[in-house]
Amino acid sequence: MGRRGLGENCFSTKYVHPRDRFDFWHDVARKDVVDHASTPRCRNTFRAQLRSGSVGAIGLVSFQNSEMSVTHTRHHIAHANTNELFVCRQFGGRIALEQDGRQVVLEPGDITLIDPSLQYQGRFSEASEVLVLKVPRQLMNARLGQTQEMTARAIKPCTAETGLLSASLAMLPFHMPEVGSTAEALLEPHLLDLISLAVCQTMGQDRGRTSSSRSLVRVRLRAVIEARLADRTLDAGTVASAAGVSVRYANAVLADESTSIVQLIQARRLARCRQSLEDPMQRSRTVSEIAYGWGFSDMTHFGRRFKAAYDVLPSEHRQRAARGG
Repeated sequence: MGRRGLGENCFSTKYVHPRDRFDFWHDVARKDVVDHASTPRCRNTFRAQLRSGSVGAIGLVSFQNSEMSVTHTRHHIAHANTNELFVCRQFGGRIALEQDGRQVVLEPGDITLIDPSLQYQGRFSEASEVLVLKVPRQLMNARLGQTQEMTARAIKPCTAETGLLSASLAMLPFHMPEVGSTAEALLEPHLLDLISLAVCQTMGQDRGRTSSSRSLVRVRLRAVIEARLADRTLDAGTVASAAGVSVRYANAVLADESTSIVQLIQARRLARCRQSLEDPMQRSRTVSEIAYGWGFSDMTHFGRRFKAAYDVLPSEHRQRAARGG
């Protein structure tokens, strides 16, 4: 993972004098990951490498390091970005983490959630490799509700859902440099939905909590809508039936996010149209073709809704995007 992949921001101890390596690494890790204290097993032989990037609003940090221990205390929390949640996917070695009275040991392929607004401690094995997704808290809370009880729990790639998340995160560091802005905008919500689905499934196995059940329904509804946006006959009944719930319950669950099935269908169609209009590869398609392709059947209705959502007409938005404005 550390040899190629994530973007241009890279730090390595390779060219730093051995006596300074750990201190250099610690300064970079505090800045790019989160404020913390750490102690290496051996300063003289310490090695580390860090790369950073992003997928939309999600920050990405991948790093390799020698054996060390870390602590994130109340003092560090005061200097941390508590508007984020960390999704950690292990690539090599092991990490033992403890937060809120729970302990988890990550083996390659395992995933866990860590909250930097809470204290935690960890122990990294030699040659540990991990990818950290720094997810805006509001995006996770919108899908999962309160997450405090979901941290430091092992998400094992042993089901179709958790395996898909683990495999997707495994590919992320290698392909992000080649992903364009349009694909990146589409990838962000899919990653969030996969994370939410995996967390909900893990919590359901552990506790069978009602709040997790509602979150799981939300994720299913979003997945159904996303998969069938191009179908002009898509309606609330079809979506709810495919998700295995009633329309009334589906709308009650989506009300937690101040939306409904019909509103969500429209919002996602408009977002897809906007992304298509911005895509240089789709310049040969007319505005009508794009709108019809994403499920709209009336151009007047589409233009009015697009203007209401983005304060610009579809054709004007395409012209602005072409000018880079």
